[in-house]
Parts: sequence; structure tokens; C-alpha cells
Amino acid sequence: MAEPLDAASLDMNASLTTRRAALAVLAAPLAAQSAVNTDGIAEVIALASEKNAAFMRGDMERWSKLVRIAHDFTLMQPFGGPASHGFDASPQRLAELSRYFRKGKTQLEVAQTYSSGELAVLVMIERQIGEVGGLPEQDWSLRVTEVYRKAGSEWEFVHRHADALVHRISLEQLSVLARGVSSAERRPG
Repeated sequence: MAEPLDAASLDMNASLTTRRAALAVLAAPLAAQSAVNTDGIAEVIALASEKNAAFMRGDMERWSKLVRIAHDFTLMQPFGGPASHGFDASPQRLAELSRYFRKGKTQLEVAQTYSSGELAVLVMIERQIGEVGGLPEQDWSLRVTEVYRKAGSEWEFVHRHADALVHRISLEQLSVLARGVSSAERRPG
């Protein structure tokens, strides 16, 4: 089981994780290294790490410079509900997000990558702490799948699916989530 993270360890490990991911690519056998470099996985991992860190800090100016959102972008938020399509990158929306996410620190754990031609998929855990939505600083780690598509020389962000189930839950807890029951409606015990 992984050790719990605190702000200091996330801050120290954020750039270390990106370097480890790049070193893992460099340490791959020559044939695999060639395929990975061709598909740009190391580039996508570095981009994901940097953009996610900026987002959790509430640095939407930096985030918006790093990410190119595809016209057909889909988002499955950790709050649940239906997938959203598109992204509102207006100055007003970015300012709202900047106030919503504050003082975040992240560490990216890449569990698996896939690539095929112009697509790259990252399966990862975003270990992160910060202030979100006015709540005090806490663990906001997420299990995330992101899909990127090559558009010319840049990677477009086409899909993100995130959930907060980093820590195992019981069948009973899952059943409550699956039913969409509010905390007031839950059975005692």
C-alpha cells in the first residue's frame, strides 16, 4: 500500500515523477524505445504532468497555454453524471476555475500507456492535495484515463475520465454511489 502523501512530498516528487517517466522510456529496449519515441508517449506524459499540476494550483493561465482542447472533447467528471462535450475556455470560466482550485500539489503515477498511430492513452493516478471549492486542503487523488490525438505537431486533449475511487470501497458503499443516494437518505450503520 502506498504511503499517504503530504504537501512537502508532493512538491518534491512532482518533477521527480516526470523525470522517472522519461527515464523509463529511455531505459526501454531499443526497439520499444523507438516505438515509444515515435508515438510521443514521453511527450504526452510530460504534458499531462505539467498541465495537471497547473490546474490543481489554479494556474489557469499556464494550464490554457499547455493544453489544446479538441473540438470533440469529452469529459466524465469525478462528480459523476453524464459526459460533457466541448470545453468553455472563456476568460470568465478560466477565472472561475482559478478560484475553485487553489494551492494544489500533484504527483502523477502512470499505470499504463497505449498508443496507436495518432492516438495516445494514459492510464494514471493523480496523487494530489489542495483546496478545492472552498474546502480545506485535503487529498484529492483521482484515477484518470486521458486520450490525446496528434494534430499536426501538437497533441490535442480529446477525452478525460476521472473518479475518486483511488482507495477501495465496500460493495455497500458502491451500491450507495450507484443508486445516487444522498447522505441524508443512507441507511444507518
